[in-house]
Amino acid sequence: MYSHDTRELTDTLTDLQHRYHDAIISAMHIHLDEHNCLEVIVVKGKAKDIKAIADRLIGTKGVKHGKLSLTTTGKNLK
Repeated sequence: MYSHDTRELTDTLTDLQHRYHDAIISAMHIHLDEHNCLEVIVVKGKAKDIKAIADRLIGTKGVKHGKLSLTTTGKNLK
C-alpha cells in the first residue's frame, strides 16, 4: 500500500515491475481512496528470488505497508 501523492513513487514501482517482468505473472492496481493505492503482484519462481523482489518493492521509499505471502504446489519438493 502506498500514497498516490508520493512524488514519482508510482513510476518507481512500475519500473521495478518491468525490471522483474520475467517473474511477474500479474499485477492489479486498486484505488483504496483519494490518496491511497494497493498493488497486488503475483510472482512465480524460486523462493529466494521472490523474496528479493518483494524486499525491493516493500523497501521502496514511500511504500507504507507490504506483505509477502508464499505458497507452493508441492511439485518438485524433495
